Amino acid sequence: MPLPLLNRAEIAKLGQELYARHIRAQVEVTENIGKIVSIDIETGEYEIGDELVETSLRSQSKHPNALLWAERIGFDAVYAVGGTIIRTVA
Repeated sequence: MPLPLLNRAEIAKLGQELYARHIRAQVEVTENIGKIVSIDIETGEYEIGDELVETSLRSQSKHPNALLWAERIGFDAVYAVGGTIIRTVA
């Protein structure tokens, strides 16, 4: 069933919840730390890659109208502008 129209905050909340509850335990392994995970918030499917664009394009090739949320695996942000991203501990 398609999700209703969502704003950025709602997409972020759903993406963060999916990551925390269902995806983090599967992807936060040594070889993935620092990579990007792009999550389709409707299906829960995800792609892992080195770059945001790469993972998003792979996700959208499967579901062209997907609502995507991205995380940098093991860190608190995907990118930092004028600051630093901080390593998180699960």
